[in-house]
Amino acid sequence: MSDPKLKIGIVGAGRMGITHQCIINTHPEVEVVAVADPSALVTKMLAKYAGVKTHKDYRTMLDKEQLDAVLLCTPPAINHEVLQAVHAKRLHAFVEKPFALNPAHGAELAAMFDGAGLVNQVGYVNRFNDMFVKAREIARSGLLGRPLRFRSEMYSSTIVGEQGEEGWRATHASGGGAMYEMASHAIDLINYMFGKPDKVAGTCLTKVWSKQVEDIVAGSYLYDNGLTGSIYVNWSDESFRKPTNKIEVFGTCGKLQADQHGMKLFLTKAAPELGYEAGWNQVYITDVFSNVPFYLRGIEFTAQLYHFIDCIRGRAAQRCSFADGAAALGVIHDMFRDAAALEAGLGHATEGAVA
Repeated sequence: MSDPKLKIGIVGAGRMGITHQCIINTHPEVEVVAVADPSALVTKMLAKYAGVKTHKDYRTMLDKEQLDAVLLCTPPAINHEVLQAVHAKRLHAFVEKPFALNPAHGAELAAMFDGAGLVNQVGYVNRFNDMFVKAREIARSGLLGRPLRFRSEMYSSTIVGEQGEEGWRATHASGGGAMYEMASHAIDLINYMFGKPDKVAGTCLTKVWSKQVEDIVAGSYLYDNGLTGSIYVNWSDESFRKPTNKIEVFGTCGKLQADQHGMKLFLTKAAPELGYEAGWNQVYITDVFSNVPFYLRGIEFTAQLYHFIDCIRGRAAQRCSFADGAAALGVIHDMFRDAAALEAGLGHATEGAVA
């Protein structure tokens, strides 16, 4: 007899919540049974057209429904509270990035869920993009020789006009700003490929349109093994229609340049057994992509949720756990502290020069 379907509850029915509901609902081993969201309009529409039970409050859903797992698509400022309640019910949890706002909360939740044997996953989709998976494989294989330098970038046209002081994107306290919303993806990609950096330096946070948060993030990373790298993220770049991630790695025997759709690979020596020539090689996403049964926004979005189910069923090991999410938060807060220290130092230097 096959195992009964996993009963899923979703907390938060905004853009990502609806996206995740559409994707996970296609999994043959899953049944979405309930959604919690404070919007009466949203819950009414979901109850009528999606055939799920709806609740205005997540606690009511957790108390009344028999669930196996929860997809959490809520503002990160409340995730610590919600995940404590989810843990108390002993439910597996998938959480949209950046997972939390406090690294200590992230580490606490990772220990709680791991200690209870509960699957826990953060929605950093770059770890499920086949091109970035391939880039990581190449960077770690020795094909490039010893990696010496990398650059991680992300661009979008999210904020391209004057911003008020209201709305969740306007403050760090609600998870707004380019650091939490976008740089977290570029940071997690670095951690995925090379591990968490030992030190951050030269962090600059620049306002373009926003009044209270940064629109551009730039900084450097240093590793004890000699590897160095940089990050540049700009969510006010109108030349990009869609959010775009890029990674470049330079090593002693070559380099690679990759985005979500393709990769250019330069090698000083041919690797015929792998199909690579000396000089430039082009790899397309169609050369390496994994099939998924349902496509919405990108293969990686389906891949990550199907992976979550595979982990619950014991068919796969976790690829992006709460501990990974906490590591990204650690780098984010290191950069915030570094930027504040740099700004204070420059202020003192300016005052001294004027005096």
